[in-house]
Amino acid sequence: MGSWNVHRVTADDAARMRALRLEMLADSPLAFLETLADAAARSHESYRRRIIEASTGAGFANFVADPGHGGRLIGHAGGTVMPEFPGETVIFAVYVTPAHRGGKVLADLIEAVNDWSRAAGRRRALLEVVVGNDRAVRAYEKLGFTDTGERVPHPVIPTLTELRMRRSL
Repeated sequence: MGSWNVHRVTADDAARMRALRLEMLADSPLAFLETLADAAARSHESYRRRIIEASTGAGFANFVADPGHGGRLIGHAGGTVMPEFPGETVIFAVYVTPAHRGGKVLADLIEAVNDWSRAAGRRRALLEVVVGNDRAVRAYEKLGFTDTGERVPHPVIPTLTELRMRRSL
């Protein structure tokens, strides 16, 4: 499968991050809050600004799995702070390309978010998974997340429900 390194995004990642975002939305449309059409309509400059925003600071970050040599990114995980979850990092937009699923890419991405979170003084991580996505639930369980028992409506598709999972850092 090759090798990769996980790093926080930089402005130089903008074009590859845009390509990965479009892949994410095409591959797993129910897992994300944006549609493929909306993402495709956003300008490159819009992606670049968002990447720059996520490249520094303790309140919002994006991490990517990068095979190097300018190749396509193979995974992403973001972290953010939300007022309704004080002291926690909310992990979002987790994605691993199909060819790299089931390996260590997911663990490396989540650990990068967790390292960033701990450095900012947060001691718990929270994420949400669509109910029925058992493969994702099992993968997160292997990384130490547990189902909180909380169920919440999907923020975009009212017929879906998400389950919350947490992990102490």
